[in-house]
Amino acid sequence: MKYLNGNWLVRDGFSIDYGQSIYDSRIEDNKLTLWVPFKVITDPGMTLDDGMITLEISAPRENIIRTKIINFKGEVDHGPNFEINQDANFKPEIIEKDNKFIFRSGKTSLEITKGEQILFSYYYDQELRTEVSSRSIARIFDPQGQVHMSNSFVLEPGEKIYGLGERFSNFVKNGQAIDMWNADGGTETTQAYKNIPLYLSNRCYGIFVNSSKKVSFEIASQQVDRVEFSVPDQILDYMFIGGADNKEVLDHYTALTGRPPLLPAWSYGLWLTTSFTTKYDEKTVMSFINGMLDRHIPLSVFHFDCCWMKPTQWCDFQWDPDFFPDPEGLLKKIHDKGIKICVWINPYIAQKSRLFDEGMEKGYFIKKTNGDVWQWDKWQAGMAIVDFTNPDAVKWYQGYLERLLKQSVDVFKTDFGERIPSEGVKFFDGSDPKKMHNYYTLLYNKVVTDTIAEVKGRQDALVFARSATVGSQVYPVHWGGDSSSNYSSMAETLRSGLSFSMSGFGYWSHDISGFEASATPDLYKRWTQFGLLSSHSRYHGSTTYKVPWLYGKEAVEVSKKFTNLKLALLPYLMSQSNETHQHGAPIIRPMVLEFPHDPGCEDLDMQYMLGSNLLVAPIFNDQGEATFYVPETKGKWINILTNENYSSGWHKQKFDEKTLPLLVRPNSIIIMGRHDDQTMYDFTASLTINVYEP
Repeated sequence: MKYLNGNWLVRDGFSIDYGQSIYDSRIEDNKLTLWVPFKVITDPGMTLDDGMITLEISAPRENIIRTKIINFKGEVDHGPNFEINQDANFKPEIIEKDNKFIFRSGKTSLEITKGEQILFSYYYDQELRTEVSSRSIARIFDPQGQVHMSNSFVLEPGEKIYGLGERFSNFVKNGQAIDMWNADGGTETTQAYKNIPLYLSNRCYGIFVNSSKKVSFEIASQQVDRVEFSVPDQILDYMFIGGADNKEVLDHYTALTGRPPLLPAWSYGLWLTTSFTTKYDEKTVMSFINGMLDRHIPLSVFHFDCCWMKPTQWCDFQWDPDFFPDPEGLLKKIHDKGIKICVWINPYIAQKSRLFDEGMEKGYFIKKTNGDVWQWDKWQAGMAIVDFTNPDAVKWYQGYLERLLKQSVDVFKTDFGERIPSEGVKFFDGSDPKKMHNYYTLLYNKVVTDTIAEVKGRQDALVFARSATVGSQVYPVHWGGDSSSNYSSMAETLRSGLSFSMSGFGYWSHDISGFEASATPDLYKRWTQFGLLSSHSRYHGSTTYKVPWLYGKEAVEVSKKFTNLKLALLPYLMSQSNETHQHGAPIIRPMVLEFPHDPGCEDLDMQYMLGSNLLVAPIFNDQGEATFYVPETKGKWINILTNENYSSGWHKQKFDEKTLPLLVRPNSIIIMGRHDDQTMYDFTASLTINVYEP
């Protein structure tokens, strides 16, 4: 939120009160409380007729320091609030000295100076990471009279900011103004499906703003030497997360908000879909599946997109009898080929759906404040939205999912969940609609994942989700939304995945070859390489089919080669997923996350690490040219596909249609499985152990 007019003035309609100095303090119950008035108080008369900020500083876990900046604390909190995993046994160390307070949480510490201006200095292992200087902690009134609580951190020279969820803009966030508000905006704008109020710095710390409201970030975009964040609320709750590097920061963050789970091996294989608006029936589906198998392209999951149900009545969870007269028979044919089945769903119920009247009569939908069902026409005519704060609505919705699971469906693509109304509506449990807008997706994907776990078992419970918020990393997999079929969109897709992975999410996928329109054969092949070197891989489209033989013989060969390669790498990917599950390290890693001390990696957003040992540089042009950076390490990097050696530094090279930069880090051991045509096998039997530059 921009509220300043240059360095000295305030924008018209805004007013600002800055916290000045510490007037009083209290240490009790492992918490430091400070009272900070808006002016320096020198006599009792100055305490009258003015406000004062309350600061509450605590430590929910080791190496995390939490600060609540409070204006009025008497406002009722209707929720929802993110689930925070506090360590009840951890106790911080709090010391008061003549000139400062010291608050220690493990190796992370905060020093707060006394005096006429308050100063926060955050350290990790006695090394200064960042500061909150004067004129930072503030109460702001906007032109509508809404109070916003705000804070800002100093940006040091050369400091760069990353994360804040899935962002299609520049990977380095300096210069950007970003609001945390989930939106269905495609991949070509500053809107995002997955907003996560967590940012990381190349100085190795994280700031997590603990609010599902519309948190606003100004990253060197209002004051060029500050990261500012504000929330339209009486309380701003944020946490400083320390670490030796940003992988350790993500370890602490996911311990706080939830660990990504381990996923079944079959989920890492190739997913193929019908595409969105294309016409398809049983004959079309089997022609796709048999076409892949006849060309020896292993297929792990087949996905039925929207039109498995009749158009205009999504969702009714009923197979369209005109195109699928025997769904059980069709699903059995697919399962008999060793392929899992996914179907598209969303939480919206069209007025024409057979479920609408039932949901309306029983009060299962989000309502207007006057009691009417909230409806609009933006997706399906007269559609309503299931209210997942109503336990009976949850059971009702889950009942239809259970029938599909028992019919042989294995997994659901949980589309949408972003356009949740926040004005003039009420939820069953009384939740604040403005908080529920972003939070809704967490309930939605939890409801679906829990249903799969109940029927299929927790080990096979996953979804293919588009929207996300804090904690959604517990309910993977997420894909990157509606991209276009061109190289620019391929690049923005990768940028979004890198930002997403810097926000606590371990798994990520995207629509191979782009969602909108058709791809050129060249783009199809290059995006196939990128897609099959992601944690999860899915061909998908909107108006055109995306099966490889429609894009030429070489596209078939590329699809087969890189599917085989990924399946052979399954032991490696599964081992990397252990680190994801135990410590929150993503499988798709920005170069700066894996090489935090190499300045050459800080801005890289057109290449990445697949796990800790494989460097991938997708090719974003039809000339086959790759420009990529090899980090500073001892020993040579080796391209798995060509056996070429690479030294540290920048490289520019052309690659044929079946290769790209896929480099192994020196001193790596890469385990290859004995199968490259299936996902379900014993990964410990008949392994190939490759040792690179020991």
